Formats: sequence, structure tokens, C-alpha cells
Amino acid sequence: MAWQEKLTALQHFFEATERALIAYSGGIDSTLVAKVAHDVLGDHAVAVTAVSPSLLPEELEAAIAQAKTIGIVHEQVETHEMDNPNYVSNPANRCYFCKSELHDTLKPLALERGYPYVIDGVNADDLQDYRPGIQAAKERGARSPLAEVGITKLEVREISKQLGLPWWDKPAQPCLSSRFPYGELITTEKLQRVGRCEVYLRRLGWRSLRVRSQGDTARIELPPEQIRDFVVQVDLDALVKTFQGYGFLYVTLDLEGYRSGKLNQVLDPQTRSNQQYSGSNPAMIKST
Repeated sequence: MAWQEKLTALQHFFEATERALIAYSGGIDSTLVAKVAHDVLGDHAVAVTAVSPSLLPEELEAAIAQAKTIGIVHEQVETHEMDNPNYVSNPANRCYFCKSELHDTLKPLALERGYPYVIDGVNADDLQDYRPGIQAAKERGARSPLAEVGITKLEVREISKQLGLPWWDKPAQPCLSSRFPYGELITTEKLQRVGRCEVYLRRLGWRSLRVRSQGDTARIELPPEQIRDFVVQVDLDALVKTFQGYGFLYVTLDLEGYRSGKLNQVLDPQTRSNQQYSGSNPAMIKST
């Protein structure tokens, strides 16, 4: 199915839904969902952003600006995943507890206002990785139209570009807690430390990156083809001093390079494959 047909299917999804409350992070996936929902439903679509220490202030500002550009009604709610010891202890299924908090906050809001369910930005590629948060959303009745019609990450970008969205090539920016190896305690201070370091690097012009936190060590991940230029072009002394100013003692560069979901490689194959996801369109929703 070509991306044009999938876009039409996505539009038909919202025509059938009639009203839409969208879990909107400001990432490219949920922003495309918000754009199409608004185009089809107008003010019967609303985008809601969860605000917590896991979301950088800069990302919230971007979400606000994008929603304004789209024209969709945009609201913010606070979530409190940091109050849950099952989340801050950072087990392998940490994402489950994060999304549980999100949807336990959004679902009552949706039902109170007459929305049938919460809609998220999970795409078809997300179903191929270890994402326990998807299960938490499904347990609470959420719908994932991008996944349901089979729209992949590349197609999200292509459709966004065709629709004239200027952020169509925006790098993925998942929850900051994804920067920590499983088992390392997550704190607000650690989240802010990692976030500030990534903002620093982006302001230097490096867009696709991660700063992984391992105790007192920051490990920078960049696309492999950019590593050589990074070492040559960046003032490494200034970078180290900046990172140390944010609280790290040591700064390293991962020579393998950036790879989405890299921290999941420590999980055994059974753990990575035992997540069973389901949706309203089984032909499109596959188990990992």
C-alpha cells in the first residue's frame, strides 16, 4: 500500500471516530496524528501533552509551537510517574509504568469529555521493538491509528513532508528515562543532567544523538558516519567542562555509534519477544 493510500486510510479513521483526544508529545509521530485529526475534525480534535521531568522544557516549547502551526486545540496535564517506585527503579519494563501513568491520566479526561478513547502516535515500526508501554496503552483502550493502517516511521516522515510540515525530519526524541541502563535509579536531577547535555550538543549543530547516563559517566552516541567529524570539529575540552558542570565526572564517545533501542540489547531474547500487542485491526498489528 502506497503512503497516499495509507494517508487516506488515516483520514477515514478520524472520519469514523468523529472526536479525537490525542496523546501528543510533540514528536513527529503524534504531531502527524494531530495534524490529520485536526484537518478532518477541526475543533473536535484536541492534543494533550503530558508534562513531567521526563520532558525537556525545549521539547514542550516545540510541541506548543507545532500545535499552534497546525491549529489544533492544545492542552497540558501533569503526570507523576516519578512518584511510582516501579518507574524510578528502572526495571526492563519501565516504559509500561510510564505509559500506565500517562493513560491513567488521559483516559478519565477523555471519557469525561465524551471522547471514546485516547489516540496515540505509535507507528508500525514501533511494534517491532521491545516497547512494553504499548501494552499499557492497549490495556486502557487506547488506539494507534498509524500502526493500525501500517504507517512506518519513514512513511510518517514522507507524509509529513508532503503535508508541508517543516519538522518532517525532526530527530526522534523519546522520554529522557530511555537514556539510563535498566536498573540504574532514575531521579529528576539525572534526567535534567542528561537533558541539558543533549540540548548543549544540539545547539552545536548535532541533531541526531543520545547522551546515555551510566553512573557518573556520560556516553555520547552519534550516527557512525558523523563520529570522525565530531572529534575534529568540536572543542572537546569545552564539551567535557560543560558536561562536568552539569554533574558528570567522565565523558566518553561510543565508537559503535547511535542505534535506536540500543539499551535493549542487554535483554534476553525471550524478554524482548514476549510482548503481545493487539489492536482493532489485527491484520496491521503484529506481535513482536
